[in-house]
Amino acid sequence: MKPISRDELKTMNETEHEDFVLINVLDPEAFNEQHIRTSINIPVGDDDFTRRVKEVVGSKDRKVVVYCASFDCPASPKAAKELEDAGFTRVFDYEGGTKDWFEKKQAA
Repeated sequence: MKPISRDELKTMNETEHEDFVLINVLDPEAFNEQHIRTSINIPVGDDDFTRRVKEVVGSKDRKVVVYCASFDCPASPKAAKELEDAGFTRVFDYEGGTKDWFEKKQAA
């Protein structure tokens, strides 16, 4: 698992040729309240988390970026570890999560 910064994620989001899946790993209520526009929601707490990610991502070699609420939130590191343990090879954790994303966006 490799940490990824807000600027790195922003560049990936703005590059049309970047092939990755951005996953918000929080519960649906938190996702519906606020999420990064290009992300999908697969809660890490679901029993079938890795299976659902595999269905969406396709190949375990495809780049996957997970995120949660903030630097203090343990959900995305947990999700990244579960994905790596399941054999995903290109897992990135946007540790700042929605808090960092929207704070920086408003300041810009």
